[in-house]
Amino acid sequence: MVAFLLYQVYFLIKGTAAIKIFIGIAFLYFFWLIVQALNMKLITSILGNIMGVGVIALLIVFQQEVRKFFMLITNNYLFKIDISFKKLLPFLKDEEPKVKVWSIVKACSNLSKQRMGALISISRQSEMLAIVETGIRIDAITSSQLIENLFFKNSPLHDGSIVIKNEKIVAAGCILPVSDKSLDIKDFGLRHRAAMGLAEQTDAIIIVVSEETGGISIFNDNSYKRDISVTDLRQTLENVFLKDNEEVKEASNN
Repeated sequence: MVAFLLYQVYFLIKGTAAIKIFIGIAFLYFFWLIVQALNMKLITSILGNIMGVGVIALLIVFQQEVRKFFMLITNNYLFKIDISFKKLLPFLKDEEPKVKVWSIVKACSNLSKQRMGALISISRQSEMLAIVETGIRIDAITSSQLIENLFFKNSPLHDGSIVIKNEKIVAAGCILPVSDKSLDIKDFGLRHRAAMGLAEQTDAIIIVVSEETGGISIFNDNSYKRDISVTDLRQTLENVFLKDNEEVKEASNN
């Protein structure tokens, strides 16, 4: 368990400026163990006092990474333990509204052809309330026309992200947390870094349409696929949000 937790911490700060500080603290800790084993009392006492306040120092220095760590645990593990009453009592189960995949795919296809930049965040289990609060409430049924209008170049909301939950566009013009990890792709701009930042902290599916190239990228589970086709985008969203063929047909009719 200790090895697993250390790996998760390393995974979160890998590629960031905090990794150097983390290595420095690890070196200091092992040096403290060595001088303690050699019974060097004065240095052991000094380093022991430093290590005593180390927890507070870690929380201050790594506050962003600590937040990401708990977000990772919450979204990737706790949300998977679904113990809702509807699951325990199947007769109470209602049909939940589904994400309108076809509307999203059609909008992305049109935006890509016109080379209009777009940033679309589709919520899964996490509500992303903190993200929604940074934008303008929309609460409208998802449609390709509305998505295209929101990302029209003269629209005041086109620079931010829209947040989609189930069948509705909840908010637009939302500000996403920007990842500080290097994506090693020259064509990736601020939209892509923001998409990666949200993928690191939540279980959302984020779609980016590049304004420069018109390429479509999809971010999920701290990873991404670049320059995917419209068909691949549709299949990916259907695999995540649609359960069977009947739901696919229903979405296509809408």
